[in-house]
Amino acid sequence: MFMQGPPGSGKGTQSPIIKDEYCLCHLATGDMLRAAVSAKTPLGIKAKEAMDKGELVSDDLVVGIIDEAMKKPSCQKGFILDGFPRTVVQAQKLFYVFFFPALQLDEMLEKQGVKVDKVLNFAIDDAILEERITGRWIHPSSGRTYHTKFAPPKVPGVDDVTGEPLIQRKDDTAAVLKSRLEAFHKQTEPVIDYYSKKSIVANLHAEKPPKEVTADVQKVLSS
Repeated sequence: MFMQGPPGSGKGTQSPIIKDEYCLCHLATGDMLRAAVSAKTPLGIKAKEAMDKGELVSDDLVVGIIDEAMKKPSCQKGFILDGFPRTVVQAQKLFYVFFFPALQLDEMLEKQGVKVDKVLNFAIDDAILEERITGRWIHPSSGRTYHTKFAPPKVPGVDDVTGEPLIQRKDDTAAVLKSRLEAFHKQTEPVIDYYSKKSIVANLHAEKPPKEVTADVQKVLSS
């Protein structure tokens, strides 16, 4: 199973709930990449070389890191792919400049005796995302998060526990969000179209409150 949706759609809120309730392995590609670099695995060393040069980590390396992670005992009951594939290029092998039906990700999973059996699409209107994301503030040392509308601190701009000032992440501005959403609609939405043809996509109304989204996810996964 993998989770799909634009930034701020609630994937990060729902993934730990799904992971715990269904005893699944949560494979967040960003976290796995950092862990591989830190552990200095062969793939991690190659990834670090690319990163040090300011280059993007290749799809082959990311697939390799996912492949390694899925062999762990904790992933034998199933897994959630979080952050991959973000593009159709990552879902399919690329020969020259054309897409062909041989699937890089699917081939790897087939060798492991598993497959993507469900895609959770966290669908939400861009205008709602802007309200959600631009209102987010965090306490940098603890990671506590607040929202000016949905979960405001007791004192504006101040952490409830320490009294220290809150900050807004650079990614949580309207300008950055616009750029990220443009990239999502152009690059990532076609992945949903690709998996829709396999009849494994479940569209969730991500604008609902988190508990209602959780209930919808449970219905999908129990059907």
